[in-house]
Amino acid sequence: MPVRPPPLTDRAQRILFEGIIDYAGLFPPASLTMSKAVRNYAHYRGGGAAWMLGRFICPANALDQFSHHAEVLLPRDAGAIPWRLAAIGSAEVEADLIAIAAFNERHRVCFTEVGAMVDAYETRATSEAEVARLDAALPRDLVTYIEVPLTDASDMLIAAIAQVGRRVKLRFGGVTADAFPSSAQVAKALAACVRHDVPAKATAGLHHPLRGAYRLTYEDDAPVGSMFGFVNVFLATALLAAGGSADDAQLLLVESDVTTFDFTEHSIAWRGAHGVHHFDRARLLRVRESVMTSFGSCSFTEPVEESRRLGIA
Repeated sequence: MPVRPPPLTDRAQRILFEGIIDYAGLFPPASLTMSKAVRNYAHYRGGGAAWMLGRFICPANALDQFSHHAEVLLPRDAGAIPWRLAAIGSAEVEADLIAIAAFNERHRVCFTEVGAMVDAYETRATSEAEVARLDAALPRDLVTYIEVPLTDASDMLIAAIAQVGRRVKLRFGGVTADAFPSSAQVAKALAACVRHDVPAKATAGLHHPLRGAYRLTYEDDAPVGSMFGFVNVFLATALLAAGGSADDAQLLLVESDVTTFDFTEHSIAWRGAHGVHHFDRARLLRVRESVMTSFGSCSFTEPVEESRRLGIA
């Protein structure tokens, strides 16, 4: 995949954070109504942190509902940037594709005037045979992320997804403590994506920039658990892509001290136990475009505001 040279005006953290958050407000723990999630997304698109916003995540079987609530909010001007959506697949792939095609037709006025478009599809597989069936059923021009469980079979499934030219989806948490994989499992999955040269996205449990103990839901009496930080995950991926060791990647994944990171105009550095690791703009861009593309979060404000408070965005 060709990599564009980073513009001279792009700071390192701008490259790391640009379009990084796919908004999944419909999903737990936020579990917002479609009306509220759509209005939030419109608000975020018009705000000062819009550059960090990625796709709107919507179940394929709820696209009609999205259209109903978003119709008056979508851009109308020729050449305007359309809302981009990722459709979450159901058990009925054919029905999902029909819904996606109908949605894209509904919101396309002409070639240069598109209010919204589904340009990505997210589904899951637990075997190589399922990967093959999904690949055969899905059009080649639909960006497809296939979620794989973080088990001993992960490497095999990631290899199968790479072989058919699709993308990987990795789940790093949930609303209960037992939904979170270990740092070793995460490092192993990230290393497999790097080794097999397959783009991936992360999801679940990444509302915060750095590793730490946080409430697992938004309830006042919610249990607290250790959650991965999205900065940790993306920089650990960059470390592995640069030939770093799995041991160092695991250490980076559990790093919670912001003072060990140094964000400058030209690079991001992490001072780990085995030395300083530097990630320059070109390396960060390559990782964002070719390895770890985005992460899904049911909150947009939480990762943005925490990153700002830490002075890293």
